[in-house]
Amino acid sequence: MTPTATPKVAEAFAAFPPEARDGLLQLRDLIFAMADETQEVTKLTEDLRWGQPAYLTPPGIGSTIRLAVPKSGGFGLYAHCQTTIISDFAQAYPGWDRFDGNRAVLFDEPKQIDPVRHGALIKTALTYHLR
Repeated sequence: MTPTATPKVAEAFAAFPPEARDGLLQLRDLIFAMADETQEVTKLTEDLRWGQPAYLTPPGIGSTIRLAVPKSGGFGLYAHCQTTIISDFAQAYPGWDRFDGNRAVLFDEPKQIDPVRHGALIKTALTYHLR
């Protein structure tokens, strides 16, 4: 399901610092892989929200996922702060990751991405409203 990025999304990725870009592109690939594995996700749209790459399911299925570089450096996988996506993940895996409150999982380098653990987080976000 991984589409070619639209010009505006490609520009957003190109603007990220090179050390963060690789990790963000790995997260992008993982988002599309999880969408492919999730029967309920019949369509995944990649667009920009707040100037950041964002991944949206059809209404009523999932919550938006965004990829960004926090002010503190590194890169992050962001969920809507008024959901329990990040807090539930933090409780399920205490001490495994660094968080920005209820908004994001933060990474310093791509090797910190765990396709199983972070894939489960992404799948939860992609199906959040179906719970």
